[in-house]
Amino acid sequence: MNRKSRYIKRILIGFVVLVMNQANAQDHKFDPPWNTPPEAAVNFTVPGIDNVPDLFGDIVDPQLVVFFAGNQFMCMDDLLAAFKKKHPQYQRIFVETLPPGILAKQIEGGSITIGNLRIDHKPDVYAAGKGRMEEMAKHFSRTEVYAYNKLSIMVPKGNPKGIKQIADLAKKDVKVAMPNPAWEGIGRQIVSVYNKIGGKELEQTIMETKVNDGSTYLTKIHHRESPMRILYRQADAAPVWTSEVVYQKLLEHPVEEVVIPAETNIKATYIIGEMKNAPRAQAAKDFVDFMKSDEAKAVYHKYGFETP
Repeated sequence: MNRKSRYIKRILIGFVVLVMNQANAQDHKFDPPWNTPPEAAVNFTVPGIDNVPDLFGDIVDPQLVVFFAGNQFMCMDDLLAAFKKKHPQYQRIFVETLPPGILAKQIEGGSITIGNLRIDHKPDVYAAGKGRMEEMAKHFSRTEVYAYNKLSIMVPKGNPKGIKQIADLAKKDVKVAMPNPAWEGIGRQIVSVYNKIGGKELEQTIMETKVNDGSTYLTKIHHRESPMRILYRQADAAPVWTSEVVYQKLLEHPVEEVVIPAETNIKATYIIGEMKNAPRAQAAKDFVDFMKSDEAKAVYHKYGFETP
């Protein structure tokens, strides 16, 4: 091979590598974390592998530990900044925004492992939907209602399958990302809407027939997976909290909302509780008080929630 041929070959190889790198970058262009990472000497977030979007803040010697309903991850940056401003004595805060059922198991069992990381922090505060909080009432010394939410259908920009209503999710050619009712309160709420609109037949079509044929995907952690499956065109429709659509639009991601009419929608109530055995009881009280403040309400309004 002469010098000119080798030169051309190197150019072609370089071009192929460049294209492959760009393609790989595109594979993860919508990946979380969508929040702003805290400052550190080294930021080693790697899309697709080293990426822990639902653990926030300082895991070492925290002054406050909060377990939040997962679908409120988008509020954390603004919420924690406002709380620290109002209570500057709390700077090391650790927050988990995993599915509420998973957090409940963590509370009962005392620990959780994510990848190679084991966490055994006891929360000072736990926040979840009304049903979950009632199930866990024995754990709390005080509870407060702080926000409300409703359901929407998230679809890709342009709504290629022409989704107009919940009943359209039963169509054979519509791929659905569905929160798993086993650990997601929203899953149970959505199933109740299926029953309200189309009875057991609609529920069974979406939750059994379509699950079995692969056109309904039951998520592991819906508040991350549902939007990602829409963004990467792995799903045509995803029933989500309205706040999820509001947030993706704030990020200028290519999604649209299909509104679910009030008469067939539901209203979720979010409650926050101080743990009876809170290791940092004063911090728990201060945070729950803060969640009733105008500053906290403004954060929730920004992301599409309603407040008392």
